[in-house]
Amino acid sequence: MADVLALVEARLRTGLGEPDARAAVTFLGTDRVEVLRFTDGDIVRYATLGMSAQPMTDPTAALADPVKGPRAELVLSVRGGLADTDKVLRPLAVLAASPQVEGLVVAPGASLDVGEPLWPGAPFTSVLVAEAGGLVEDLDLDDPMDPVRFLPLLPMTPNEAAWKRVHGAAALQERWLNSGTDLRDPLRKSVSLD
Repeated sequence: MADVLALVEARLRTGLGEPDARAAVTFLGTDRVEVLRFTDGDIVRYATLGMSAQPMTDPTAALADPVKGPRAELVLSVRGGLADTDKVLRPLAVLAASPQVEGLVVAPGASLDVGEPLWPGAPFTSVLVAEAGGLVEDLDLDDPMDPVRFLPLLPMTPNEAAWKRVHGAAALQERWLNSGTDLRDPLRKSVSLD
């Protein structure tokens, strides 16, 4: 496990640079989850470290495989200086612990909800999990382990989350794209959903 996390942290450093802050959260009955902060100009990125220590297991599986199964870490990018986004550390750690706590398999297209604003005053309580492979390349591990995927998180307003449940992730992403939505704006309003 420690070896996997050392490789994951090295991949994060390769893709995002040196972290300028880190915090650790431990939930009862789970492994420790760290959140690393990377600053690149006016963009601040938060990446989890710990979610990939164990493979995610299908909640309907009779037995959890300790080696095989999808592995992932979460990456959130926001514009710095507009809101107190550093308070997102605990909600991100909660999301990263959800595979262990709730038996979730986090995959692109999924919605994850923390039930409260992601940071003080945030218009978002949930995120859309986007496709990996953009900012940080997948990390291949020795067989038979699955690679670690670095999944971007796109904050959603409650209205957007409700609309996504009806119309799907692709339709919401298309709506954002067609509207020129700045998904990194920590104070943005909901996209028009008419």
